Amino acid sequence: MEGDSEAVRVAILPTPGMGHLIPLGELAKLLVSHHSISVTFITFAEPVSKAQKAFLDALPPTITSLQLPPVSLADLPSDTHIETRMSIATDRSLPAVRTILHTLQQSTRLIAFIVDLFATDTFTVSKELGIPSFLFFPSNLFSLSLLLHLPELDASTTCDYRDLPEPLQLPGCVPVLGSDLLHPMRDRSNDGYKWMVHHARRYRDADAILVNTFRDIEPETAKIINEEDNKWPPVYLVGPLIQSDSPDIEIVNCLSWLDKQPKESVLYVSFGSGGTLTCAQMNELACGLEMSGQRFLWVVRSPSDAKCDANYFDSMSVDDPVEFLPEGFVERTKEVGLLVPSWAPQLQVLAHIATGGFLSHCGWNSTLESVMHGVPMIAWPLYAEQRMNAVMLTEEVKVALRPVVAADGIYKSEKIAKVVKALMEGEEGKKVREKAKELQEGGTRALMEDGESCKVITELTNRWRSTIT
Repeated sequence: MEGDSEAVRVAILPTPGMGHLIPLGELAKLLVSHHSISVTFITFAEPVSKAQKAFLDALPPTITSLQLPPVSLADLPSDTHIETRMSIATDRSLPAVRTILHTLQQSTRLIAFIVDLFATDTFTVSKELGIPSFLFFPSNLFSLSLLLHLPELDASTTCDYRDLPEPLQLPGCVPVLGSDLLHPMRDRSNDGYKWMVHHARRYRDADAILVNTFRDIEPETAKIINEEDNKWPPVYLVGPLIQSDSPDIEIVNCLSWLDKQPKESVLYVSFGSGGTLTCAQMNELACGLEMSGQRFLWVVRSPSDAKCDANYFDSMSVDDPVEFLPEGFVERTKEVGLLVPSWAPQLQVLAHIATGGFLSHCGWNSTLESVMHGVPMIAWPLYAEQRMNAVMLTEEVKVALRPVVAADGIYKSEKIAKVVKALMEGEEGKKVREKAKELQEGGTRALMEDGESCKVITELTNRWRSTIT
């Protein structure tokens, strides 16, 4: 920071996870390239994944990062929910956050402090120091609306949300069953839920809330969210912020295979950076893809459980996820399918002319990436807010289809095959494909110089600059 006293700077504190870091990284790039603002990321010492380190290292030189000193979480039980771990790590890091922010104030023209959804307790520090403080919400208005209403919901309901007799109707949003709400809300007795309520209250301490979405994908919610009697800070749409590039790792095989496939004929199957299936579900998916007869590119990961036959495990290396697939599957599908262990260059796959659909876990980053490449989806939510996203994408936005789930909670091969065929060659598929192309145009417009998101970011940066004397 030496010699940087004249620079206008924004400090950003993301909580761990690529889903949080990627959109904040893209926002930082916009601030640097379009508004001549330097950015400092304040990152947690643990856990630092290879992907996170690579992402931070690849940022432009005007985006620097400072790491908080490690804090011990050894007193927490091993099964502590991630929401609780991140929240407690933030609380225990407050003295270090104060020191870093104060140092930045002394050595730069610090105009704003941006945090994401699990680090709201740092507002205590930033407010004490008189720094304009903003919440960055990496998901959509639907999930944000739920959290903005959560303190009142918590006070007015006593049963678990999954036992609510009627779907929850949030203003301007599609009705949603209690069982489809955010994962931490499924058990009100859990600390993870209590932390969500705590953060929801603290959202109101932000000077404004920046959301990684755009009007065309959530028009009704966008229309109403700033009209509710000003119970919370103003909400600004700054998306769709998607990763502008990805590491150039092992992409040749994927893309050369796609080059040989017909236009929009391949279903891309991936469950995000942290998504895994059980053995049983993995087998059903494999059989469903085979039954569909459609081309597919599947990012395969080892299953999340060990409920397979013991002899099955004894006879193979669990390091190779392909080994968990049904016997003969690889050979039988080799003409139409490509199996990629663990990771694929998602942006390049979605951008490829041969890709015609995305079987997705409905993480918001992946959803925006799919939409911004005009690729319709099959919704297969796993955790976090993904069930809510799936409801929105299938029932309101109508850019995705969803397989019917069996009573035991498993998607069966017949239903998987049916929805895959419907997306890739049916009338339903044509409709969601058209909608995906429409949203691609809307998202592109939002980011253009005269688009809403671009104008909002310009307005905010001008306001931030005006606070510096």
